[in-house]
Amino acid sequence: MNITCKNCHQTFKGHYCSNCGQTAETHPINLHFLWHDIQHGLFHFDNGITYTAKQLFTRPGHSIREFIEGKRVKHFKPISLVVVLATAYIALIHLFHIDVFVKTEQNSIPNYHIDIDQLKEWMISHFAWITLAFIPLHTIGTAICFRKQGYNFIEYFVLNTYKASQKLYVAILFIPILYHFSGTPSIDKVTKTLMLIDFVLYFWTNVQFFNYLSKTKTFLLTLLTHLIFWFIVFLIAICALLIIDKV
Repeated sequence: MNITCKNCHQTFKGHYCSNCGQTAETHPINLHFLWHDIQHGLFHFDNGITYTAKQLFTRPGHSIREFIEGKRVKHFKPISLVVVLATAYIALIHLFHIDVFVKTEQNSIPNYHIDIDQLKEWMISHFAWITLAFIPLHTIGTAICFRKQGYNFIEYFVLNTYKASQKLYVAILFIPILYHFSGTPSIDKVTKTLMLIDFVLYFWTNVQFFNYLSKTKTFLLTLLTHLIFWFIVFLIAICALLIIDKV
C-alpha cells in the first residue's frame, strides 16, 4: 500500500519514507508520546544504553569491532555515552556528598602554590571533560602499540571511548562502596581496586577486539599502552603545575 509522508509528502512503501526517513506511523501527541520521546530521544534507554551496556560486559571487543565495521543501529553513540555516564557519576557523587580523595591535613602541593582542596573541586566539577580528554591520550598508546593491526587513529579512538564507558559503568556500580568509605584512608584501596578492574576489562576487551593476536602478546601490549598513557599524563601534570605556579 502506498503511503504519503506527512513530513515531505513523498509517496512510498514500507515503514520509512525513502526521501526524508520519517516513519510511516506517527503517534498522537499524548503522555505515551512524551514518555517514548524521553526514552528514545534523550536517553535512548529502549535499545541504546542498556543494549550497549550488555554488549560491553558480555562481548566488549567483538561488539566494538562490529560497531567500527558498520553494525551501529542498536548502539548508543560512543562520545554521547561517555558524557551521559560521566554526568550521571558526578551527579551521584554530589548527591551523596562522596569524597573520593583521602582527607589529609596538607593544604597545598609541596613546592607549588596550589590549594589541594581547590584542585580536587576543579577535578570533580570538570570530570566529564577530563574523562573525554583522557581518551585521545589512551588512543596515542593504543595506536603506537597496536599500529600493525590495520586500524586508524579514529577507529582506535572509538575503541577507547567505549572502554571509557565501560570504566564509567563500573564506577557507577561502585557508588555504594565509595559512599561507605568516603574520605577515609580506605577510599584509596577502593580506587586502586577500580583501577585493577579497569585494566582487566581493558585487557579482556583487547583480547576480543584483536582476536587474531595471542593473549600473551595482547597482555604485554595492553600493559605498554597503559604505561605510555600514564607517562603522557605525568608529563602534562608537571607542565600544568609549572604553568599554574608561574601565574
